Amino acid sequence: MTGNPRLEELEARLSPGALVTDRDVIDSYSSDKALFCPAGTALALVRAADVDDVVAVMRFATEHRIPVVTQGARTGLSGAANATDGALLLNVAGLDAIVDIDEVNQTCRVQPGVINQDLKTALAGHGLSYPPDPGSVAISTIGGNVATNAGGMCCVKYGVTKDYVRALTVVLADGTVTKLGRQTAKGVAGLDLAALFVGSEGTLGVIVEITLALKPKLAPPVTGVGIFPDMESAGHTVSAYMASGAAPSMLELMDGATVAMINAFGDFGLPDDAGALLLVQSDAAGDSAVAELESFQAIAEVQGATEVFFSDDPADSEMFVAARRAVSPAMERYVAGIGGGELVDDVCVPRSRLGEFFARLAVIEAKYQVEVATAGHAGDGNMHPSVLFDTSDAASVAEAKEAFAEIMQLGLDLGGTITGEHGVGSLKRLWLVRELDEGARLLQAMIKESVDPLGILNPGKMLG
Repeated sequence: MTGNPRLEELEARLSPGALVTDRDVIDSYSSDKALFCPAGTALALVRAADVDDVVAVMRFATEHRIPVVTQGARTGLSGAANATDGALLLNVAGLDAIVDIDEVNQTCRVQPGVINQDLKTALAGHGLSYPPDPGSVAISTIGGNVATNAGGMCCVKYGVTKDYVRALTVVLADGTVTKLGRQTAKGVAGLDLAALFVGSEGTLGVIVEITLALKPKLAPPVTGVGIFPDMESAGHTVSAYMASGAAPSMLELMDGATVAMINAFGDFGLPDDAGALLLVQSDAAGDSAVAELESFQAIAEVQGATEVFFSDDPADSEMFVAARRAVSPAMERYVAGIGGGELVDDVCVPRSRLGEFFARLAVIEAKYQVEVATAGHAGDGNMHPSVLFDTSDAASVAEAKEAFAEIMQLGLDLGGTITGEHGVGSLKRLWLVRELDEGARLLQAMIKESVDPLGILNPGKMLG
């Protein structure tokens, strides 16, 4: 018994053990990985065991006007999963079944708690693949990927999460269960409401099942690496290479500071003197992959690359991709030695303006007493400049926040967006107003009010 009559009423509607009232456990679930995002004191935690638990929570919340914050693995970087005062934390990570894999129609149905990498592994045995490949692939859930419309390293060729979502089963604010989208490859019956929920960060409903389109198993790629004296020349290489008609399956960028952190973290064989590094892959058929890499080499050398090489050895490909995936843990280790502060930006700009973006980013870094280390998905212009600082130094914290904000403004100034894949959450909520015009803000507010009239779904985040 909880000693709280309302919570006892909720507990009676839930699966045994689903309701958690232990304050230490609740607090441990009250935030994601983002810094500077408020986390309130939640009323309780519900670890849903099935869809009926989700329905019960939403009906109870509507009856009692209680806010609900839906969570998965809490690997987000925008504070979208953070608790608000008096809210129920609804964690759906336990809904982790791969319900069905359909080889004929190349689709699968999964619950939101399925880990991205676990799905990829399961699909490989059926000769199928799910291309969206966020850096958090080993720990983030499909539900969280849908909630933020995650991208990753393969999206330059294969697209982002929304390009694969066929259908969703959603529990609405009042507990209504509805199916949105379609199971077929084509369909235009009514508005595309499933797409509306992709990237909605738990503000419109609770996703409890997802139908995903799949691809045949991807071919082993040819991998190339370009070394550059600076980020500007690497950025101009990206623009020129993509303008040539190339269709790489991966085109990732790391600056010299990031390369140094990776080298300190593990033995990946990256050059110590790189000002910037471009990692490119092509999985085109036959000799086309080698031809695409030869084209990259020619363009990179014209733009000032100091070294370019490529290989079709799978071991080389795995090593370089592993190096790229090591950015996050390598940076975490580095910042632990300088005060623990890391603000990961997520701006996306037109590829044609990457060179200008890096030139102006250097000006921002020189203006403040913080470090900026940059990696990202150069092929689609989605960059992740990380502002590194000392959390124990008030002046360092203040400068980090200012630099972070200037980087977001730079993204907008160049015709881009404040977030390419990490989401808005509470971290960038006030910046969303700057990006959207008056008509778009009004339309989004009207949609939010119509779907969630009581405002109980993830209040204070994104549309809040």
